[in-house]
Amino acid sequence: MAMISRRQVLAGSAAISVLPYTGFAASGSLCDHVDPFIGTGGHGHLYPGATMPFGMVQLSPDTSNQGWDSCSGYHQNDGSIMGFSHTHLSGTGCPDMLDVLLVPATGEVKLTPGPLSDPDAGYRSRYDRTSETAAPGYYCVDLTDSRVKAELTATTRVGLHRYTFPQGEGGHVMLDLAHGAISWWGERELILDNLSLKLIGNDTIVGGRQVFQWAKGRWIFFALKLSRPFARADLYSDDQPASGTALTGKNLKAALHFPDAGNAPLLIKVGISSVDIDGALKNLDAELPDFDFERVRGSAHAAWERELSRVRVDMASEADKKIFYTAHYHTLLAPTIFQDVDGRYRGMDNAVHTLKTGEASYSTYSLWDTYRAVHPFFTITQKERLPGMIGALVRMGEQSPDGVPIWPLQGRETDTMIGYHCASVLAEAAAKGVKGVDYKAGYAVLAKRAFVDDVHGLGLYRRMGYIPADTVDEAVSRTLEYAYSDWCTSKLAAYVGEGKAAKTLKARSQNYRNVFDTTVGFVRGKQLDGKWVTPYNPHSLGHDQSKWRDYTETNGWQATFLNQHDIYNYANLFGGLKAYEAKIDALFSEKSDANEKSLDDITGLVGQYAHGNEPSHHVAYLYAYTGAPWKTQSRVRELMRDMYRAAPDGMEGNEDCGQMSAWYLMSALGFYAVDPVSTNYIFGSPLVKHAEIAIGGGRKLIIDAPANSAGNIYVQGVRWNGKPYTKSWIAHADLMRGGRLTFDMGPQPNPDFGAKITDRPPSFI
Repeated sequence: MAMISRRQVLAGSAAISVLPYTGFAASGSLCDHVDPFIGTGGHGHLYPGATMPFGMVQLSPDTSNQGWDSCSGYHQNDGSIMGFSHTHLSGTGCPDMLDVLLVPATGEVKLTPGPLSDPDAGYRSRYDRTSETAAPGYYCVDLTDSRVKAELTATTRVGLHRYTFPQGEGGHVMLDLAHGAISWWGERELILDNLSLKLIGNDTIVGGRQVFQWAKGRWIFFALKLSRPFARADLYSDDQPASGTALTGKNLKAALHFPDAGNAPLLIKVGISSVDIDGALKNLDAELPDFDFERVRGSAHAAWERELSRVRVDMASEADKKIFYTAHYHTLLAPTIFQDVDGRYRGMDNAVHTLKTGEASYSTYSLWDTYRAVHPFFTITQKERLPGMIGALVRMGEQSPDGVPIWPLQGRETDTMIGYHCASVLAEAAAKGVKGVDYKAGYAVLAKRAFVDDVHGLGLYRRMGYIPADTVDEAVSRTLEYAYSDWCTSKLAAYVGEGKAAKTLKARSQNYRNVFDTTVGFVRGKQLDGKWVTPYNPHSLGHDQSKWRDYTETNGWQATFLNQHDIYNYANLFGGLKAYEAKIDALFSEKSDANEKSLDDITGLVGQYAHGNEPSHHVAYLYAYTGAPWKTQSRVRELMRDMYRAAPDGMEGNEDCGQMSAWYLMSALGFYAVDPVSTNYIFGSPLVKHAEIAIGGGRKLIIDAPANSAGNIYVQGVRWNGKPYTKSWIAHADLMRGGRLTFDMGPQPNPDFGAKITDRPPSFI
């Protein structure tokens, strides 16, 4: 590849710097650039329905409730819709939710959905794909078998349905309280308990249930009100007619009949609560006292417009804008608000608590994924929400019998994935000066896990400095991620004045050395007796896949780059920075198909780099530490181009509550946090030509890359507030003071930029 001289770089920079930015083109609403169908095909596991930013209600169609690609309840390939439920997961790899299903229909009442392969066998309906539309806060579809037009919108805690039946005909609405997500791998069946359903007059239904699925024992209550009374309500228990106006049991349903259904649209509003029926009623009455669908739709649109406008961008094409603003939209779907309007919420101890003034409760933290980019992005764009989000994690840790939150969902701990990465979120917030969080209480929760608890091999880790691969599954990855959690906890310990613990944990965070084999240049399994597991193949998931896997959703190639916090000392294990750089090169150039058993989660391969799963997300940025940030620039631009598309299957791997999207957002803006608690961002190759980020207090961070194009992917130089900036990284505190960050872009690498040791990112300090 041809190089350009420093003189050429400076000449190019001078020419670029005089090009003024002339303002955002008039292009209508930012919501117009959002396509909620991106990620609803492939393995994105996203839903297209109506919700508010961080909304407690996610009102969306369910096309299937069983199968890995139905974790959100919806997939483009299914072809029929069961109905519309009020809670959905955003891009997870595990199923749950799909609470309180409503099914509008004409003709005979059918009590079961029927199989996906035979829509005529049950209440599911085919739909007109050309009629299906979605926008932030709104969804619409024509159900062809049912001959009903369904429209959905929402407030934070209430879903609002508008059903238009065939003119002059009658119809009914089925409420299926037994519907929910069914495990696709067989270990977690859908078990329902404490179901209740009660008619109040002829226009209101209330009820609730306890669900034992992924989040075992979570509670959901609802209150449903109709815009006009039903003529008749038929109740069913175990699919048999039941008398009376109130039911309890395991399988409850209600069919509400409207002989005048076709005379005017039927509107139904449903409030939910994790606390009780009274909470659901209060949420319903406080947020939606009427049935004004267009007002609610307009309010939802306005709320999304406000959130999206925190980051305004100009990009090279409408497709790029669509990907960017949809990524921003998806990043704001979780965590979800988890408190009633009266401040009550259900804690991780299954008790009902009341928030103090100024506090907030949230749910749905995919922390193994989101600590990497979602939470760093929020520290830039969601400053006012941070105390609530982070304070909620502290209270979870104090209230939960399981201790430190790992993957909390709806007031229960799923204990999914490894490590304990709320340590990163808490330590990052403290280091970045987020106020209103009890960091001493947060540290106490983390310290118990770090020094006392013996779960998932942690006792062995403390005693031996690694987890033996012949004792605990995924031992290599667990060792590496405990080491990172140690690093994060050490930073928080220092922040709250626990100096001795901070020193101990910092030293322990170098335990990654105990699973690194210098003779092969990879991390690998080590047995209880201290011997390496043999034979070894870095393409393999582990040494005995019938019983153990040594890695978590990675293989030896990918896991070898899990170190985020101690790059320079780690590089010495490879033989120095040049050897480390060569190893990163080899990761991207190694053959992808190694004829080894793999996982559905290991996708988006470039060599052995796997963008479809989160452990690889920081790797392209590691070149900055070796003095070759131009290689980062090349790789991240390639990944933004190839791994994200404006199409239903336009996402590699599961979205995982915003992490796939947040990687794109941060990278498109031009920087990424390799180690979030360092509070530093590594420069990449910005995809935006111009961006304005509202960072609070009336301040803006402006990013300019005026010469950016598909060909000009390399950073020739950087200016911060008009002055030359030679470092390949920048501190969070600098960005949050506001200012203008200018990238001068060109078609060839500038090997001098960021090459000096003094210009490389700090690590392990």
